[in-house]
Amino acid sequence: MPNTAAKPDTSLTDIDLAHRIAACDTSAFELMMRRHNRALYRTARSILKDDAEAEDALQDAYLLAYRNMDKYRGESSLATWLTRIVVNEAIARSRKRTRRAEIIQLAGDDEILDMAETGMDEAHPEQPERAAMRADARKLLEKKIDELPDAFRTVFVLRALEELTVEETAACLGIPDATVRTRFFRARSMLRESLSREFDFALEDAFGFDGERCDRIVAGTLARLDPGAKQ
Repeated sequence: MPNTAAKPDTSLTDIDLAHRIAACDTSAFELMMRRHNRALYRTARSILKDDAEAEDALQDAYLLAYRNMDKYRGESSLATWLTRIVVNEAIARSRKRTRRAEIIQLAGDDEILDMAETGMDEAHPEQPERAAMRADARKLLEKKIDELPDAFRTVFVLRALEELTVEETAACLGIPDATVRTRFFRARSMLRESLSREFDFALEDAFGFDGERCDRIVAGTLARLDPGAKQ
């Protein structure tokens, strides 16, 4: 997150933040959003595949978390608790938008989809300048991640981009550890064929989360709080 956005304070624990937010401390709420914005935005976008939809879903999820913060007991990390809310909100928004019966299978021991991997083996020409090559590789990576089957995409984003463990990913999505491992292996294999060496150095920049977007999500969420909740 660039310097235009406030740097998250790491001195407060999850429980400290939750207690303050439950007491309607909006400064603590803002701190929580800035601390988790990037990871949660990426999670929402991995499901919705649309920047604006992901921002809207994240704001709705934040408001839901704000109103239910008194229910957080610290049994899991605040990041995991928030990720579950974001995943549920994004899935609900996706189902409402597409109006299809079968959309995203994130829960249960569902059978691994046998998807055609067309378009996954296109090679991207090397650019003369490293900076230009990085930018092109990042765009290609984002496109290829969007093309992953729904069942694999969010697992890949949480494991590869956010570097969650298998256990953390399984807890966030409510699926078995073995399912996380299988889906991540399959998704990585699909991407490796087309991205080759560009894959590794483009991962860090994928779905960039700039200060402007961070500020917009925070401001938009704070503006939607009940007037009586603000201090």
